[in-house]
Amino acid sequence: MAFTNSALFASSLTLHRSKISDSEFALPPHLSPYEPSKLLPFPTIYSQHADTFSRKMNTVRASNNGLNAVGSTSLKSDQDGDYVPMPVVMIDQDSDSDATIVQLSFGDRLGALIDTINALKDLGLDVVKGTVTTEGPVKQTKFYITWLDTGRKVEDPDMLERIRLTIINNLLKYHPESSQLLAMGEAFGIKGPEKKLDVDIATHIHVKEDGPKRSLLYIETADRPGLLVEIIKIIADVNIDVESAEIDTEGLVAKDTFHVSYRGAALNSSLSQVLVNCLRYYIRRPETDIDSY
Repeated sequence: MAFTNSALFASSLTLHRSKISDSEFALPPHLSPYEPSKLLPFPTIYSQHADTFSRKMNTVRASNNGLNAVGSTSLKSDQDGDYVPMPVVMIDQDSDSDATIVQLSFGDRLGALIDTINALKDLGLDVVKGTVTTEGPVKQTKFYITWLDTGRKVEDPDMLERIRLTIINNLLKYHPESSQLLAMGEAFGIKGPEKKLDVDIATHIHVKEDGPKRSLLYIETADRPGLLVEIIKIIADVNIDVESAEIDTEGLVAKDTFHVSYRGAALNSSLSQVLVNCLRYYIRRPETDIDSY
């Protein structure tokens, strides 16, 4: 399905399978609104070593920072008090036909994320299921999200961006140490990034062939609020259709991959260059009037 500026937007993200098996937890109706006393301890996690499985219980501790926080237990964290893991937020619209999957990680510091779940509910969304995987010192949490009123997956680009920013905002609230590694940390965190990314240097845009009917557009640039919606608008204004996208926020950097087409076919070299030039001009100069190009 193709998308214009006013149409619904579908995004996808190819996730690397963890070496550790998923530990799934469903959120049954009787736990809504979510009651911490019924959700603790957090699900059992199974760790794989060679061909055997060892079982360990990961118990969430409620702290002064709320239920989003959990004590760090990684060896690196204990040895180096200044170590801060990389915060990662990813959105996956391709793996599940019925739900939007959001995956987030921050080393081993994330807890039950009850406040994040409630913040998503305040957006009119429902977390129908969640999974937790552990790979080394990193714990990855996935939320399966639908619209609360219709039960359908989220496809509106504005809402996808609100989901991303809501999760990042909660991360800043309950883990303020992450602010030095997030673009929004400068405005909302206790400590902004020490080294800011130069947008001119950090921006890389490429278009590659991906079969006869679509092309692959890769954008890497400095993250900022509203970036996803801005990119979709630029692409639509060039009359190019977005079929799907992979959305990845890694600290200060946004890495997005879009499957695009023009009238049902892949982009030719001339149109690809026009698209790259328009995106580079606007992304590297965000204060420029969008209609000036």
